[in-house]
Amino acid sequence: MELGVYMDKSGYQIFQGQSPEVAAAFNNLVATLAKPSALDAKTKNLLYIAMKIVTSDEGAALAHVTIAKKLGAKREEIRETILLTLAVVGLKGINTTLARALETYDKA
Repeated sequence: MELGVYMDKSGYQIFQGQSPEVAAAFNNLVATLAKPSALDAKTKNLLYIAMKIVTSDEGAALAHVTIAKKLGAKREEIRETILLTLAVVGLKGINTTLARALETYDKA
């Protein structure tokens, strides 16, 4: 199959479509981890923002900004979460994600 066939899909979409059993198991794991336990859902999503930034997954970080806002996160909490990445990856999170994250928060 030509590469062009996949150009309009993300890797995640291809994974979901072509490996449905593995994708279902992965989605179940994510859902289980997302359930509030020792950490509430808002805190978990703030952590996901930071983790996704340090692993260079800006799209997922921005998705978690929207989720965190729906769970009650304040704009300042989003900003501070991103600022915490300074200790791990230096200015990378600030330069790559801060402006878009705050814009995403404002639009959500």
